[in-house]
Amino acid sequence: MARSFDRYRAHPWHGLSTGDAPPDEVDAYIEITPFDAVKYEIDKRTGYLRVDRPQGSSALPPTLYGFVPRTYCGDKVAALTPRAEEGDQDPLDICVLSQQRIDRAEIVVPTRVLGGIALLDGGEADDKIIAVLKSDPVFEYATDLKHLPKTVVERIVHYFATYKMQFRDGQDPNPIEVVGTYGLDHARKVVGASMADYTDNFAIDDSTQDRRVTD
Repeated sequence: MARSFDRYRAHPWHGLSTGDAPPDEVDAYIEITPFDAVKYEIDKRTGYLRVDRPQGSSALPPTLYGFVPRTYCGDKVAALTPRAEEGDQDPLDICVLSQQRIDRAEIVVPTRVLGGIALLDGGEADDKIIAVLKSDPVFEYATDLKHLPKTVVERIVHYFATYKMQFRDGQDPNPIEVVGTYGLDHARKVVGASMADYTDNFAIDDSTQDRRVTD
């Protein structure tokens, strides 16, 4: 009898696991690397990467960057960010630090959560979780964002504070407002809220990894 194979690739947002031990340990699906001058984003319908835009400034992403599968930034995430009108209705973003060069995207990276950055993007909550590669011995000492070198955190914050600036006609419209950074305790709440928002907004059968998404 012929062996049966799945005909469809699991959708990275809906078909992959959030991780082995959320909210402390989560998986990150990587969309862009620190070497990408073009911003790629997941195509929500197909699950493949789509070219979004060239990076808006000369700065390149300071870390691996992607999202946590089976998360969603909705009302519960927005409630954790001061002055947020709503969540950005995307999966929860995550930045991953690694001592070794990782220069390819569309990979799954197991991580340990340390903290995050609270951002408003046009009034929408757009948190960036900061994590480290789970198996990286160089970062074993770090169990909270405050344990990372200050300059490393500042570099990440600066990138997101400026990456959407557009200089036109003497103007520099920037929809991004950095509300602040936070440590592990609040990051746990954000991850948990994003998982709850996902459950509220998407019906999913955990017995199958084959999910078709039409919107």
